[in-house]
Amino acid sequence: MNKKNNCAKLASKQRKTVYAYVVADVLHIGHLKHLQKAKQYGDYLIVGVLTDKATMEKKPAPIISFAERVEIVRALKIVDEIVIQDTYSPLSNVQRLKPDILMESDSHDEQLANKVVLDYGGTVIVTPYYHSQSSTKIKDKILGKWRKSTQNYTMSLAKGGQL
Repeated sequence: MNKKNNCAKLASKQRKTVYAYVVADVLHIGHLKHLQKAKQYGDYLIVGVLTDKATMEKKPAPIISFAERVEIVRALKIVDEIVIQDTYSPLSNVQRLKPDILMESDSHDEQLANKVVLDYGGTVIVTPYYHSQSSTKIKDKILGKWRKSTQNYTMSLAKGGQL
């Protein structure tokens, strides 16, 4: 039994842990590419899902509930573990988890967490922000189409039309 525990400890020390974080309000290809890239760099992918409060430090409140966003990210095959991220900065999770690699987006300002990771010998990998896809753009597009269809419906009714 001790031998098995020692083997498990050795294996966990040899695996390369990657930490990435997302809001995942409207999961899109940019999120997926970011997480796929993260998984390519290590053996064990931990994903921090930002709480509503953490998200609102920099962005509007998420539409999808935190519990649902966690379940959606957890369902991705490439994700090994989910943790709560209580602040927009990954600092507290990085200090606690000490991942070998921290994945960052070039859309984020320089983070203190990056320095912490580098100071303990870890690596910070910055991935490109996928400007063509963002949750905000997707929400705006949906809202625009909804408004247009609502206006068309309202105008049709005003003219005595039927749909």
